[in-house]
Amino acid sequence: MFVKKVMDELERKSVEATKASEKHKIIIILDDIRSMHNVGSVFRTADAFAVEAIYLCGFTPTPPHRDIHKTALGATESVSWQYFEKLEEGVAAAKDKGYTVAAVEQVHESILLNESTYPKSQLALVFGNEVNGVNKSILPAMDCCIEIPQWGAKHSLNISVSVGVVLWELVRNSR
Repeated sequence: MFVKKVMDELERKSVEATKASEKHKIIIILDDIRSMHNVGSVFRTADAFAVEAIYLCGFTPTPPHRDIHKTALGATESVSWQYFEKLEEGVAAAKDKGYTVAAVEQVHESILLNESTYPKSQLALVFGNEVNGVNKSILPAMDCCIEIPQWGAKHSLNISVSVGVVLWELVRNSR
């Protein structure tokens, strides 16, 4: 018989302990994300996978905002983040820290997420707008592009789902 765990059994860390804990060397770069709910969901997922930071670029909404908080459930306090007016600035900041920068996008010459030919440490992941995806003007600055394999008719995932799928694949064997 399955019995749900109670809160005390989940061993949840405080915000301070979470901030001080070891992080996966992953930066999520969000560019021109329209939905505050998507941004909040990415914060919550980033907290779950202990990523180093989120870079919010362009017109992506930034905390504090009640609609971000609604889905983030406090993760805007436990995940480090920075805002950059331009995507190019966020990409440059990640590269200056020694990160490989990969667009998560469907392009020619992309590497499938389930293949192991892309770097798995010190990786910055660019996720683009809900309608247009990653801005094609930034693609020449990418070190590689990663594509999530899909077998349905749409070949499209919500950005918050894409972030979860990619982070799971990157960290599942690292702990």
